[in-house]
Amino acid sequence: MTRLLVRGLEQIATPAGASGPLRGQAFGEVDLVEHGFVLCADGLVEALGPMRELPAVDGDVVEIDARGLCAVPGLVDCHTHPAFGGNRVAEFDLRAGGAGYEELHAAGGGILATVEATRAAAASGDLAAIVERHSEWMLARGTTTWEGKSGYGLDRETEVASLEAVAEAGGIPTWLGAHAVPPEFPDADGYLDFALSEVLPEVAGIASAADVFLERGAFDAGQARRYLGACRAAGLALRLHADQFTESGGIELAVELRARSVDHLEATGPQGVAVLAASDVAAVLLPVAALVLGRPMPPGRALADAGAIVALATDFNPGSAFCESLPLVCSLACAGVGLTPAQALAACTVNAAYVLGLDDRVGRLRPGHPADIVLLDAPDWRYVAYHLGGEVVATVIKGGRVVWER
Repeated sequence: MTRLLVRGLEQIATPAGASGPLRGQAFGEVDLVEHGFVLCADGLVEALGPMRELPAVDGDVVEIDARGLCAVPGLVDCHTHPAFGGNRVAEFDLRAGGAGYEELHAAGGGILATVEATRAAAASGDLAAIVERHSEWMLARGTTTWEGKSGYGLDRETEVASLEAVAEAGGIPTWLGAHAVPPEFPDADGYLDFALSEVLPEVAGIASAADVFLERGAFDAGQARRYLGACRAAGLALRLHADQFTESGGIELAVELRARSVDHLEATGPQGVAVLAASDVAAVLLPVAALVLGRPMPPGRALADAGAIVALATDFNPGSAFCESLPLVCSLACAGVGLTPAQALAACTVNAAYVLGLDDRVGRLRPGHPADIVLLDAPDWRYVAYHLGGEVVATVIKGGRVVWER
């Protein structure tokens, strides 16, 4: 058995607690070790602590001299859209000149523009390589666990190909079958008839969860309830995009159906904050999308103060959040959403793992947990949020093995 020893770390920072998400007073509590080590064996953390407590290690040991570096848990991105073809750089150009998201969507841009390109990528056999490339981008920014949605195919073949590509690249697949109404269907209800009868039976064995875009111009609350109810009956966990532009009942529906999360929340008001805080539904905040679209930032400080479960994610996609960096998301969360660096760390580790049903093991550095570790090229772990857009990630370890280094 070969062990990995990371020694001489300036700091080891990990969210407090043994398992589960952090909320209320506990949200943002960090266990900190100064001048420490992490010992890994069989893909798990065997021991960690201050260097003075480093035990004698026999046998084959690979050592990393981590002087000047800090360690945090591998980051968890619980909301990405990596399965897409083409790009929307022209749309980005138009938006910079004043065009609005809904205006572009109504003109045939937005999601539907990517649907055409993604169907072509799936038909040519290129989609799996595209998703693999995107997963490598995320890894280089410290993401060791990630969820990937479909939703840019909206036909049976491309949706299946998208989910299979996510799984092959090491992601956790989510069927975003109700993302938009494709052009070959006259309305949302007609499309849902097709999706639930023809696509759901095939994707239920691939995906872990289902998601819906509940928003004006996409799917309303009644349609979302129908879609999510069928997905739940097929054994899928539930997620919702909601309150991005309007409050349309997404939070209430998420609580009613015991969804894992409701994501976006840029339009959420005090009542929605209170409802989420009284529930076990996580609030997944996506500040990059808010920034790019010129939307108000989601009410992260209000949600945290009220006791909601708050998570952060990139929303990586070609239109509104072409960004794979969770450290950058942490910076935005601290500068614009109202979270502290400690809360941001919890939000993209243990709380994001909760959204994916992995919070019993993923997102903390603890003996017996997977040895997923990010080494930061910084004297203080808070650089993960402090160094805005910087090359802060030095090395990424997954399952006790170095999988990326700068």
